[in-house]
Amino acid sequence: MGCRDVHAATVLSFLCGIASVAGLFAGTLLPNWRKLRLITFNRNEKNLTVYTGLWVKCARYDGGNDCLMYDAAWYSSVDQLDLRVLQFALPLSILIAMGALLLCLIGMCNTAFRSSVPNIKLAKCLVNSAGCHLVAGLLFFLAGTVSLSPSIWVIFYNIHLNRKFEPVFAFDYAVYVTVASAGGLFMTALLLFIWYCACKSLPSPFWQPLYSHPPDIINQVALRPTCNLLVTKRKKEA
Repeated sequence: MGCRDVHAATVLSFLCGIASVAGLFAGTLLPNWRKLRLITFNRNEKNLTVYTGLWVKCARYDGGNDCLMYDAAWYSSVDQLDLRVLQFALPLSILIAMGALLLCLIGMCNTAFRSSVPNIKLAKCLVNSAGCHLVAGLLFFLAGTVSLSPSIWVIFYNIHLNRKFEPVFAFDYAVYVTVASAGGLFMTALLLFIWYCACKSLPSPFWQPLYSHPPDIINQVALRPTCNLLVTKRKKEA
């Protein structure tokens, strides 16, 4: 059994890639990248927390759900370098990952719906499914690197801000969502690399195709021109 079959690994990697891209979308839109907690010693007032995202900023009292101050134009006036880098890195990572998903889908569809009899006229237009998965794995790895590096930088930049000002800054759960999504992209790339490198030799059921192919008659088709040539020569000799 070769890499031309659709394996559970490729389907699992495709689903993992979709989940990771969805996580990157959520992390990009969440307004919970950094929070600034302002504590008051006045008993008649409540503590205030400022939530900072990549595109908007919101200030809330502790225990409240409504924003006292909502800055919808925050994306154009971001004054924190790590968040500014993330404004470019995360959309770029999403685009790269979507391109990888498209390549992976093309490879799987070509494998699933290809004819068991090769069409000689379309030989120059055949899609290399294994090549699609390999390039998709490289793109997933690149997308994970682009999204993970600036996301981790947010953690260290918070330490820098707390040292420079006061220990009132903390990173929020959008960092966890993005880091987990980047890890999912790396896992997707790893699955595709393992499939590409080992599917021809591993006998594990995990690598079995998800469906049964009809009998492969590629060798018969390849031998037909030779047989026709021999028959023609015999007719001429006769």
